[in-house]
Amino acid sequence: MPAPLTEEQNRLDREALLDAAEELFYERGIQAVGMDAVRGASGLPLKRIYRFFAAKEDLVVAVLRRRDQHWRGDLAAHVEQVADPHERVLAVFDWLAEWFAQPGFRGCAWVNAHGELGPSSEAVLTEVRSHKRAFHDQVATWVHATGTPVTEPVFLLAEGAIVTAGISGDPAPARHARAAAATLLGAS
Repeated sequence: MPAPLTEEQNRLDREALLDAAEELFYERGIQAVGMDAVRGASGLPLKRIYRFFAAKEDLVVAVLRRRDQHWRGDLAAHVEQVADPHERVLAVFDWLAEWFAQPGFRGCAWVNAHGELGPSSEAVLTEVRSHKRAFHDQVATWVHATGTPVTEPVFLLAEGAIVTAGISGDPAPARHARAAAATLLGAS
């Protein structure tokens, strides 16, 4: 009889599973990836995978939730290095440009998930909306510090740049959105 799994081994296996699923879902699309592909990429047996997540939808939600923490955390770490409030807002677009230029960039994971599952999965739709609210709140905090009432346009510029870069495969939308945001911040 095999030895019982430790908490640490469970944590490591769960992280490996989330890593594999996130990579596959982002690269290929959620519906195109079966649980056998997740099993193969994670190296975990299906029985173990289903102990962590009873359904694929649960795995998708966990992937999106964890990605949100990493994505917004990385963004905040970049932006909050900048002291000047106006430049801090513009740093959002600099970070986006770096992200857009990364190999394998396929646009917004939450927009992609919404396009695939939003109409049919309340749990995925809830997670997508949660991410978008949290990103909006981050942007709002940084814009508010400038004293200019342009949160909504700046947020929409960031969202538009993300979607446009995801479709075009070109990081230039971040630069264009940054220039527009600079105009808004200077004009208000």
